[in-house]
Amino acid sequence: MDKHQIYQHQGLGGSSGIGKRCALVLVDFVNGFVDVDQLGGPHIEKAAEHTQALLAWFRARQLPVVHTRVVFEDDGANHNVFALRVKPLQQLTECAHASQIVDPLKPQAGEWVIRKQSASAFFDTGLAAWLHLRGVDTAVIVGCTTSGCVRATVVDAMQHNFKTVVISDCVGDRAIEPHDANLFDMQQKYADVMTRDSFIDQLERR
Repeated sequence: MDKHQIYQHQGLGGSSGIGKRCALVLVDFVNGFVDVDQLGGPHIEKAAEHTQALLAWFRARQLPVVHTRVVFEDDGANHNVFALRVKPLQQLTECAHASQIVDPLKPQAGEWVIRKQSASAFFDTGLAAWLHLRGVDTAVIVGCTTSGCVRATVVDAMQHNFKTVVISDCVGDRAIEPHDANLFDMQQKYADVMTRDSFIDQLERR
């Protein structure tokens, strides 16, 4: 059996669907992760560009929007094991250019910007409570990297009982192999994976 047959045989690859109220979670679309010479990859920039229309769609409907940044203290006071293992993260301080959200996705008033020190947007941030307060039942995840902070956020979204959607052409990684492998695996266990246009079309047809 190939991998698809194995997963199907075991009953994986189901769907949780899209609920009544969605929120958009943009994971770490910052300069340093878009730049291939820093912490990025060649198709992360394309993912950020593709996200612009999705962000505009959410804003037009006044749905909740959350952005995340990795931010450490200038003096290293809050360095953790993540920052010790991946030392370039230590350069992502509050005012560093690398830590700023890319201009085309710059947050607007009313959109929450989470400053995090771990992979998941949910870990130790209060994001789940913020979403629940706003009546959200579906987390729509975009950002980078697919195999890292996006995946961690997706797993935690599901573990907080949110229906979870990953927009496949609005996430990116440093290399295509981990990107593709993680999209496949998230679809099998944690989230519905679909393109931007498929997601918008499904919501527009309701």
